[in-house]
Amino acid sequence: MEGLLLSVHVLAGIVFVGGSAVATSLFPRYAPVAAGLPAGAGAADPSPPPDQGDRNRAVAVALHRITRVYSILGLVVPAAGIILASGQGRMGEIWITISMVLTAVAGGLLATQIYPRQRDALSRPDDGRRLRRLSMFTGIYNLAWATVVVLMIVRPGSGTGA
Repeated sequence: MEGLLLSVHVLAGIVFVGGSAVATSLFPRYAPVAAGLPAGAGAADPSPPPDQGDRNRAVAVALHRITRVYSILGLVVPAAGIILASGQGRMGEIWITISMVLTAVAGGLLATQIYPRQRDALSRPDDGRRLRRLSMFTGIYNLAWATVVVLMIVRPGSGTGA
């Protein structure tokens, strides 16, 4: 049973978390921006507008849908991880605790910042300023997951090590 849980945990992480990480990262590149707005319209932002060449609303809509579906399916990852860690008696180990906190941070970012900002970018395109902020949140989301992966490999504070 432990092997099955570990397999589900790892495979779901690769497919669902990896898929959502790719979708969230690519979304700003394809999301529409409002035509005719100068960069920083209404604010003191001197940066140039995003490149219009790769903008494709249909691709952005698909990436938004992938973000939503994979984030829901990705709940399998922490569920299987918690069951597995509990069964192994590892819930008190620091690497598990830090991983759970980072997973909650990543999930919170996805639910409260990334997904809503994607939805807003599709419904109300601006000059690209919101897409830059969305990219920042996406980078933090991906960094949180990358840190969790490193913790899963290194397992600091565990009795067995890597």
